[in-house]
Amino acid sequence: MTVVGPFGLSVRDQALEADVQTGLAAVEAGLLDATKSDVPFITEAAQHLVLAGGKRFRPLLVMLTAQFGDPYAPGIVPAAVVVELTHLATLYHDDVMDEADVRRGVPSANTRWGNSIAVLTGDFLFARASHTLADLGPEAVRIQSEAFERLVTGQILETAGPADGRDPVDHYLDVLGGKTGSLVAVACRFGAMMAGADESVVGILTQYGERLGVAFQLADDVLDIASDSHESGKTPGTDLREGIPTLPVLRLRAAAAEHGRPEDVELVALVDGDLTDDARHAEVLRRLRAHPALEQARRDTVRYAEEARAMLAPLPDGYAKSALAELCDAVVHRAG
Repeated sequence: MTVVGPFGLSVRDQALEADVQTGLAAVEAGLLDATKSDVPFITEAAQHLVLAGGKRFRPLLVMLTAQFGDPYAPGIVPAAVVVELTHLATLYHDDVMDEADVRRGVPSANTRWGNSIAVLTGDFLFARASHTLADLGPEAVRIQSEAFERLVTGQILETAGPADGRDPVDHYLDVLGGKTGSLVAVACRFGAMMAGADESVVGILTQYGERLGVAFQLADDVLDIASDSHESGKTPGTDLREGIPTLPVLRLRAAAAEHGRPEDVELVALVDGDLTDDARHAEVLRRLRAHPALEQARRDTVRYAEEARAMLAPLPDGYAKSALAELCDAVVHRAG
């Protein structure tokens, strides 16, 4: 049994392990090639987050879902590169919008070079992803463009906030479906599609990816509050300090609005206050970690992960299916 990919995924079959490792190595080489420019400074900026590492969660899903067809089909690695380039581009833009200082344990691009360079570098990565995508055919272009529309729509909806009368939690889950679920779903869809899997299998894996993507982000929300050492390279409570809405905070607000308990109302007021003060920030973290809202957010994470696992039921048993199911367990474990 060998550990590969994010979360320490264990692969119990040597052939599958070899396919995944070879595929991920080819994706890494493809990412470096796709981020090269004739202008050295652009190469440096574009490779900033590539070289910082990361889980390569989406390329891993491309490799695993390709096992339901021909895992050696020529479009698989380029498709994984496209999905990861798109993801990386969104990180450059997200860090500008969130005014983040750190990404993957290194200074964010906006901190290092300023907002304009960070935004333009994200645009450069989108352009390179589109260039690679064009070789994969019009259907792949259509799928990616629809996912990108959903991703941007999710970002806009998050920025605009819920409409009057809309449940903020429902709104947030819709946002995550667009911002995170859409691209994870495309990773699974591309892997199966490029491998020539049956259309029904492609559909099942796409739905699996959508739910797993939301669970993955919800686990990050829980970790932002609960973890002493955040996997993403951020310190605990980073989203909290920056005022980014996450599910535990939304669940807290809902509880305060519904029940009006003084301690909940007081905690909401603390969350809405100045969290640049370290003592106040630590106090909010301590109280949120003990609040039922955090456990409710964990249950939401488990629900989406279990929905993802349930989607796999019609697929033939095998090591690839087991690995995809294990990813559901890994997501839940992160939030545990």
